[in-house]
Amino acid sequence: MIIQTPISEEVVRSLHVGQIVELSGSVFTGRDSVHRYLHDGGACPVDMRGSAIYHCGPVVVKENGLWVVKAAGPTTSIREEPYQAQVIEQLGLRGVIGKGGMGPQTLEACRKFGCVYMHAIGGAAQVLAEVVREVPAVYFLEEFGSPEAIWHMIVERFPVVITMDAHGHSLHKDVDAVSAEKLAELLKGV
Repeated sequence: MIIQTPISEEVVRSLHVGQIVELSGSVFTGRDSVHRYLHDGGACPVDMRGSAIYHCGPVVVKENGLWVVKAAGPTTSIREEPYQAQVIEQLGLRGVIGKGGMGPQTLEACRKFGCVYMHAIGGAAQVLAEVVREVPAVYFLEEFGSPEAIWHMIVERFPVVITMDAHGHSLHKDVDAVSAEKLAELLKGV
């Protein structure tokens, strides 16, 4: 399924855990510094409503006066758990992209505000960079540095898997439960 940003709440609520999606349109990177700044009341310099924030510190260079993304792999998302729910609500996000999943506060925000968590492929930074068609702007480059800046990227068919949906389902939570059961079984024999 191909989804174009801005994403409507109706489209987000039609998505379910396990679906493979190709995202096209505007995506904005944001890591620890950006999340903390926004959570603490800082103003967002760009309208992200209906878009996705990507937990990514891309490798970006300037070639012939244009920003070019050379690597755009996901970073571990759980670090943003203290901030993510508020940022989803505050910015009107419809998607969060990263790896490793997030916790109960983010899951509840996804359910309440109509957002999904999309798992990107770890270890495929150069391949993911190939679907970035343009970098129209960068924000907070001087303040936070390149990996922590907000990079506005236009992507075409960026591959992700829905692992937390707007219905309160989390593949990460399910995997944790099954793993805990298996571990308990294994430990009985020790």
